[in-house]
Amino acid sequence: MNFRVSHLASILVIMLLLGACSTTQLQQASQASPTETIVNQSEDTATEVRSSQNFNQLISQIAQAQEIPQASIELGFADVKTIPSIRKLVLPPSGSFKKNWVAYRKRFIEPVRLKAGKAFWLQNQAFLSKTEQESGVPAEVIVSIIGIETIYGRQTGNFRAKDVLFTLAFSYPETPNKASREQLFKDQLQELILMCWAEGGGTLPAKNSTEGLNITRFNTCLNQNSSYAGAIGLPQFMPSSIRSFAVDGDGNGHIDLRQSPKDAIASVANFMRKHGWQPGMPIYFPVQEGAMSEARALADGEPQLKYSIQELIAKGILSKEQGDLQSGGVEPQSRALIVDLPYPDKDGNDQVRYVVGLNNFLSIVQYNRSYFYAQSVAEFAEALGYKNQSAVPTTVSKPKSEVKPGEVSKPKKLASKKKQK
Repeated sequence: MNFRVSHLASILVIMLLLGACSTTQLQQASQASPTETIVNQSEDTATEVRSSQNFNQLISQIAQAQEIPQASIELGFADVKTIPSIRKLVLPPSGSFKKNWVAYRKRFIEPVRLKAGKAFWLQNQAFLSKTEQESGVPAEVIVSIIGIETIYGRQTGNFRAKDVLFTLAFSYPETPNKASREQLFKDQLQELILMCWAEGGGTLPAKNSTEGLNITRFNTCLNQNSSYAGAIGLPQFMPSSIRSFAVDGDGNGHIDLRQSPKDAIASVANFMRKHGWQPGMPIYFPVQEGAMSEARALADGEPQLKYSIQELIAKGILSKEQGDLQSGGVEPQSRALIVDLPYPDKDGNDQVRYVVGLNNFLSIVQYNRSYFYAQSVAEFAEALGYKNQSAVPTTVSKPKSEVKPGEVSKPKKLASKKKQK
């Protein structure tokens, strides 16, 4: 199939006419005058044509750079479409919107997810124990991330990945960061194409040959479900993260983050390890009562480890009598940041909870760039039995495979503090 703009435009016009029969569009039409409806259809068609032109340029560049037959990519995207609802979902909140840590936490750390988390842990107990031993990432943290992301595969999204990335790459809504966001999704669209080419058995560079390529598998990969932002599978990896950090946990020679819990578990652990997770170290410390003003002065919202533990003790934000500090698990020169978690109280007044985020907190932020998210992962893990403290005591714990979800295990003995880092 020749993916020429004129031919695609004709296809898109037909698709738009057929799509005009949908319930949503009929409702919109019933609320608008005939003139308004025609104008909207014209604008939609123009947007689709512009998108197809820009997309045609992108796949031409990919085909040349990777030596992939352009016709194969064109065939895989012959039915790609813009999804207007996605453009609404990525819009920033209104100016009157207030961040609410309490509501956010309640949404994710709740009985249904916790019950599902314990069941997921029991079903994958031996592999989680093995993964923790090899990666240093606690099983509770891995289970928490997958639970918060998708409730262990229950909510992985119902949009086709190629439609999502096509929409956001070429018709991102009008926002101040439109250009940078479109470039981000263009990069992810390219990553999806390369990932699916490899998934289909093709080689990179392909030398303009489809030898060894299973075109059905290639197309199935492009059409797989994703979130409205293009994240895929139980752990909600973007295509670039799949290519960089996903691993074959079950050893079947194939990475499947949608159907294989072992692949998802191993991939989350690998992501965290590659993003600086420190085995045996805590995630955060609570701020001392009475140190709100000191914490507020240092909370600048920047995800950087700016302050030493010693500095925070001197300012009264931390106390040297706290368990980890007293036992020497966290060194005085260890770096940290002040995390602000705002919320309105019952009277609508602005309140903020502060915690001290350590290196492992920042590793979670790399997974999802949100303080709310990282703190939720930490507290979800604690609800599953994770001890948010250094593994300093010399008592030997029983193997994790013998520890039931929700049961607190004693810290393992580490050879030296150097190994903890």
